[in-house]
Amino acid sequence: MEPSARLAALLEAELPRTAAGLVVGLSGGKDSACLLALAAQLAAERRAPPVRAVHVDHGLQSAAAEFRRVCAALCARQGVPLAILAVPVELGRGESVEAAARAARYAALARVIGADECLLTAHQAEDQAETLLLQALRGTGLAGLAGMPRRRAFGAGVHLRPFLDIPRRELERCADAFGLETIADPMNRDERFDRAYLRQRVWPALARRWPSAAAALGRVARHAAEAQRLLERIADADLAGLRDGAALSVPRLRALAPERRANALRRWIAERAIPPSAARLAEALRQCLEARGDQQPAILWGEQALRRYRDRLYLTPARLPRLGAPLAWTPAAEPTLELGAGLGRLRWVARAGGFALDRLPPTLRVERRRGGERLKIAPRAATHTVQHLCQTDGVPPWMRDALPYVYAGARLIAVGDRWRDALACAPHGEPGAAIVWDDAPALD
Repeated sequence: MEPSARLAALLEAELPRTAAGLVVGLSGGKDSACLLALAAQLAAERRAPPVRAVHVDHGLQSAAAEFRRVCAALCARQGVPLAILAVPVELGRGESVEAAARAARYAALARVIGADECLLTAHQAEDQAETLLLQALRGTGLAGLAGMPRRRAFGAGVHLRPFLDIPRRELERCADAFGLETIADPMNRDERFDRAYLRQRVWPALARRWPSAAAALGRVARHAAEAQRLLERIADADLAGLRDGAALSVPRLRALAPERRANALRRWIAERAIPPSAARLAEALRQCLEARGDQQPAILWGEQALRRYRDRLYLTPARLPRLGAPLAWTPAAEPTLELGAGLGRLRWVARAGGFALDRLPPTLRVERRRGGERLKIAPRAATHTVQHLCQTDGVPPWMRDALPYVYAGARLIAVGDRWRDALACAPHGEPGAAIVWDDAPALD
């Protein structure tokens, strides 16, 4: 079987039956040009859904215009629509150009993938081997050693890498057989970049000594992926018994073996954020499990933090939401009051038994706590401090500056929509109004 026929059959076998369209990530190099030609051929033979291509221009190279020209020529030859995305690269603190460009590129591609579309990229066996080696040199765990997945959810669709087991030379021969005009990326020869250094200096020596190195490292990646999936299943089973609302139970976490604690905690964090390094995770576990009951440890990394309150472990932003300057609110004129970033809004609604309108001034004041505030939350209940109410309801201390305190003149009538002053309310069943706190941060 000719290389192009073999690769076309492999690509066709990888495509999901529900695919609504194929989107080829096109760089202009031989690998992606070959993938484009094969996908277009399958679509023309009605063995695949419609094809379009996307080229991401980061504006990092003087050859960018030539890349765009080659991609346009490739697409014109195949009769495939092309979209060119201008995606600037913003470097984070300590971040490499390679990593920042990759993150920006995939974020942009995810935004243009429609429902049930497949993003196709031409990563091949040497790409996978290089990824595994680079990850190993960074001291990665199993997830990193698993390399690039063949298939993953992506945007509104799926990302496929159908050629991860195919040697680079086979894709290059296919591109040559099609007679495709392509362009080499100068960054692949720039040894300032880790991958280029590995490709230019290290890989040739490895391949001479171990000709099947790419295939062997590909098997390592598959074994690591299998082991990682097993760890994830174990973590999911453990988390089923650890979850306590939006938090984790510290006593139940402490009861697990140390390896399973770290595994479950890493999985839980990964549901919403990027987990910390292994060392930081170990330190987080140590502090949170060994702290006395009255302590409130906080372990920060990046934009996230782990915090303990009583016997529960929380994942929070490193910078906590906090109500700003006092706000004036005239509900009759503006029923909705924006509280600021991350805090949602207060909304005034009609509700029987709510606030008695004839007992309130036209304009209310909203501010954060000052300390010592008190409320009578039921006609026959005692008056309590808001701090006592927070402690009773388990509102973590770090969220208390996010609570909007609503005043009528000098009198506190509500704290968000969590508590209200019973003495400011209409008798049961009579017309009144209530406060609804939309998009409020989690408070317990």
